[in-house]
Amino acid sequence: MDTENELAPSDDTTDPAAEHRPVQWGKVIALVGGQGMSLSGSYILLIAMNWTAIGLGGSSAVTTLMLAATVPRALMLVFGGAVADLFGPRFVLLRTTSARVVVLVAGAAVVAGAESLWPLVVIAVLDGVLFGLASPAVGSIVPKLAQRAHLARANSLYAMVLRVAPIVGSPVGAWLIATGELWQALLVTALTTVVWLVCLLHATRDLARPKNAVADRGLLKTSADGLRLLATHGRLRWMFVASLCLDMAFGWPIDVALPLLVDDRGWGVAAVGVIIASFSGGALCASAVGAVLAHRIPVLIRLVVSGAGIAAGIALMALMPSVGSLAVVAAGVGVMSGFNGPAVVTVYQQAAPASRMGAAMSTLSLASIGTGPVSIALFSSLAAGLGLRTTWLLCAVLALAAPAAVLLALRHPESPRNTGTEADGAEPARPEDRAPDAPRPSAPHPTSAPA
Repeated sequence: MDTENELAPSDDTTDPAAEHRPVQWGKVIALVGGQGMSLSGSYILLIAMNWTAIGLGGSSAVTTLMLAATVPRALMLVFGGAVADLFGPRFVLLRTTSARVVVLVAGAAVVAGAESLWPLVVIAVLDGVLFGLASPAVGSIVPKLAQRAHLARANSLYAMVLRVAPIVGSPVGAWLIATGELWQALLVTALTTVVWLVCLLHATRDLARPKNAVADRGLLKTSADGLRLLATHGRLRWMFVASLCLDMAFGWPIDVALPLLVDDRGWGVAAVGVIIASFSGGALCASAVGAVLAHRIPVLIRLVVSGAGIAAGIALMALMPSVGSLAVVAAGVGVMSGFNGPAVVTVYQQAAPASRMGAAMSTLSLASIGTGPVSIALFSSLAAGLGLRTTWLLCAVLALAAPAAVLLALRHPESPRNTGTEADGAEPARPEDRAPDAPRPSAPHPTSAPA
């Protein structure tokens, strides 16, 4: 299928020089900056709502609230990718973001005069639905703003935003709920969402609704495209496995085992903050370096070497005898994660067909969002019989499977055209988009895979 006309002509005037820029930094910065404001607002809301729920019903209320937010979000991720492919990311994001502003403002009005849990649950459900619908669309925009050889730089900058948002949003949320009321936190979150909406208007200005065969297939059929891609495209399949293994390996040690380890060794709760801060600092530094130099760092280093380093670091964290040594190792794991995470997303985006980018990104998002509860349940059960340290080391072994999966992924050709799936609508890479170390279609060797 010819995809040169995948995007319909826009009513806006497109800058001809933009097509020749390695990265459209103005739009990328607007996109990631607005997303950073929105995510910071989301963490403000998370802390404020959870703390309010504790006062209304204790731990059971918090559990109910978290389920109300996460289950709709995970379900809508599947349809979110299909909607983005059918109608275009601009169409999806402008409407879901506008709807979120309305939900937050209306929610502030309701909770200002109510002292019960149900308004919080309704807000959490609606917010989770809108977030799930919008998330794949954000991931499908970045490849439109950066040439393939420089896509890792844009993703590294985006990764920085993901790291900074909880650092900024969580304490602000705690302060707001400690000095004010929940409705105030809702209005602050609504304000950050308005900023995100304004940034989206600029970042997606030249993106029009797609006009291709996808629009004729319907929402239900399109929603399964992500799974079809995994079944037919070897590179996407193994990159999905790599992401799944890393997220599974990270979930339990950070969320459950680390506080237990600190408590068992009598280090005090402040040690948890020091260790997590060290990890976040390392990841931020690596993401900053990646935003400038990722296109010059070989893909094997950013994916395979960093993945092996993450696995080794997870193992060492379980064996460190002091807070200082554990914090140093955590910082090293953060550095490796700062290179690895954006690289996984980049290779996935480079391999996904342009007309199925939303479906592909929704599937990759499920690998992270869906693994948290599974990781906690699985490894908590194992720890009850095997002990904390042994189970932690098992997580490191699982993480080691990720670089092995990456090596298998890079042995497959990048473009679906090379696997006989022209119908997927993949657009062949232009010469100027090919990374310096990218292979010719006939030489899919891992040492020469695209950056």
